[in-house]
Amino acid sequence: MRLIIALLAALSFATPALASSRIKDMIDVEDVRDNHLVGYGLVVGLDGSGDSLRNAAFTNQSLNAMLEHFNVNTRDANLNTRNVAAVMVTASLPAFSSQGSRIDVTVSAIGDASSLQGGVLIATPLFDSQSRAWAVAQGSLAVGGFEAAGDGASITRGVPTSGRIANGALVENPFEGSGIDPWAEIANRASLRLSLRNPDFTTARRMADAINAYVGPGSARATNPSTVTLQRPSHFDGDMIDLLSEVEQLRVEADIPARIIIDENTGTIVMGENVRVSTVAIAQGNLTITVTESPIASQPAPFSEGETVVLPRTDVSVTEDNMQLGVLEESVSLSQLVDGLNAMGVTPRDMITILQAIKAAGALQAEIEVL
Repeated sequence: MRLIIALLAALSFATPALASSRIKDMIDVEDVRDNHLVGYGLVVGLDGSGDSLRNAAFTNQSLNAMLEHFNVNTRDANLNTRNVAAVMVTASLPAFSSQGSRIDVTVSAIGDASSLQGGVLIATPLFDSQSRAWAVAQGSLAVGGFEAAGDGASITRGVPTSGRIANGALVENPFEGSGIDPWAEIANRASLRLSLRNPDFTTARRMADAINAYVGPGSARATNPSTVTLQRPSHFDGDMIDLLSEVEQLRVEADIPARIIIDENTGTIVMGENVRVSTVAIAQGNLTITVTESPIASQPAPFSEGETVVLPRTDVSVTEDNMQLGVLEESVSLSQLVDGLNAMGVTPRDMITILQAIKAAGALQAEIEVL
């Protein structure tokens, strides 16, 4: 808690210059992106925690096909092993990955396996959305979760049916470009588009202005809230990659919209600094209803033929806290809004209801997004 308070205090005294961010951290460059890969494979070496071959037909078929690849015919055999599990393998291929480089993979069970702990992934090709094979994954799994059970109790921590293999996939195919070096293809371009990760008109204009001030007029132009077009000027001594490396270091202050994010499941509230509230009065009170069950047993007299019965006894109590009334002045800032609600002793879940009520009253100049 002290660490959080110290962090918030440091942020509150930060200068405006520290609020700016590098262009590199705010954009994605055209044609420079990761590619999602997926594959289907088998994990072997499990200690009886794999798929039941009778319940998972796909695991049985995959196991037979793998053994046939090694000239072992088991089509007519009644396999009953629990040391194999069918899995889906996923990975993210970085842009312009070269042949021979390695990437991390995630392995997830799709059958009725209870754990992948101690398993080894057999060589699995990884494909993109167009069914092109880019890499081959193989290796020992690192599983963070575990499961232990005895005759009368069991415990499960984390997710034992999912694991990772660090550097577990080897890139086999180089980048398929237009027949030339992909980096040279970008380096020789005269223009390039920069995509904002958080589209905004003001931020896009500020970014274009910062680039023009550094490189020269006409070097950048905001074409829409999410795109800034970068032009390599004739007087620039270098290629597009040289220009990008310099532009990425420029700092721009992003314009944050007035938005409130609410997660009702956890009671989490995140508010932007531009949130404003018009003059409004808030009354907040808590109503608590307590229901207590205290059943009693009624026994018959000695030597009688009666039966022992359980009679219900319920106590209901209602407690209502004193209602508190507070006034928020016009156009209060985010910190004043939070201080005012905290002074009223409002809990996070009560604060969610209050913010939604203020929005319904038309006194909240912000967008509310409920997760």
